[in-house]
Amino acid sequence: MSLADKVLAVNDDLPIRTNQPVHSGKVRSVYWLTEEDSARLIKERGYDVAADTPLAIMVISDRISAFDAIWHGEGGMNGVPGKGAALNAISNHWFKLFRENGLADSHILEIPHPFVWIVQKAKPVKIEAIARQYITGSMWRAYAKGEREFCGIRLPDGLEKDQKLDELLITPSTKGILKGIPGVPEADDVNVTRKNIEDNYEAFAFRSKDDIDLYEKLLKEGFDLISNELAKLDQMFVDTKFEFGYVKGKDDNEKLIYMDEVGTPDSSRIWDGPAFRENGKVVENSKEGFRQFLLNHFEDSDILLNKDRMDERQALARDNDLPTEALMNLSKTYTSIAEKITGEKIELSDNPKAEITQILKDEFKLVD
Repeated sequence: MSLADKVLAVNDDLPIRTNQPVHSGKVRSVYWLTEEDSARLIKERGYDVAADTPLAIMVISDRISAFDAIWHGEGGMNGVPGKGAALNAISNHWFKLFRENGLADSHILEIPHPFVWIVQKAKPVKIEAIARQYITGSMWRAYAKGEREFCGIRLPDGLEKDQKLDELLITPSTKGILKGIPGVPEADDVNVTRKNIEDNYEAFAFRSKDDIDLYEKLLKEGFDLISNELAKLDQMFVDTKFEFGYVKGKDDNEKLIYMDEVGTPDSSRIWDGPAFRENGKVVENSKEGFRQFLLNHFEDSDILLNKDRMDERQALARDNDLPTEALMNLSKTYTSIAEKITGEKIELSDNPKAEITQILKDEFKLVD
């Protein structure tokens, strides 16, 4: 069996019982269970959710997304070996620590397989909650061009690339296209200020103004927890994105939870501590290294950075087989940081689809 065969690239064709279309995102696919199966599992498994909560099976893939495009390699390598299992393992680790430290729950109810989460339906808050401890990436590029205000926060002159900021910056952006909010452009992923959110909290799907304080508290506490744990491994937590949503427990009370993924190489920048300390060199233990590879690999890097050239970008991703070495380097990045964080080896499955199907059939009765 070749390494390419061990990659789970297509994850929206599993025989999981559902009466809705499978929603396939950049990396994960979501199978909404029938009302009957949701109610049965809630009862059988004793989940702490309202009895009528819709449940879903969320299956991760090994696909690699960067610059809003899906990339592939030579020899039919349609993803990165070990990436999906590594991402899930890291998120599971942090969600567990959040819960144990009294921060908040997540949307995950059970983990039947390294590629699979059983999740409850949440009502997402419509912001990408971004926290930054260092000035780098897009923020540095804007700062270097003279911008000083980010999401209503003013930065001083004289900062240097990759410098640690005096305090953790929260720089939220819109999740999806929000309409009719004064001062907020009708486009996905645009920066917003705290005042924008306060003045229009309902449009951002917050239940109350107090929950804006709560999301910031959970973001900061979550960031600090991950940062402190990574510091023990001599890794630097540079910036990250969290997402939040509302769910109901058995008591029917609504609560704010973490959702999507947290503290992963896909949603965060993680730098190697020794390399940065010794010579100021940034060694990425995140997807950022792959982004830099793409920027250097293609002659016209503007295609990757310019949102007006999205058609060209999609064609670039579709028509180019990336070197196997690039995907294997990325595989090593994902699996090694996951093994460092969790203390457990990431095993490559010979046939993840067959394993997932068998478990969901035998243990959860979700496959006919």
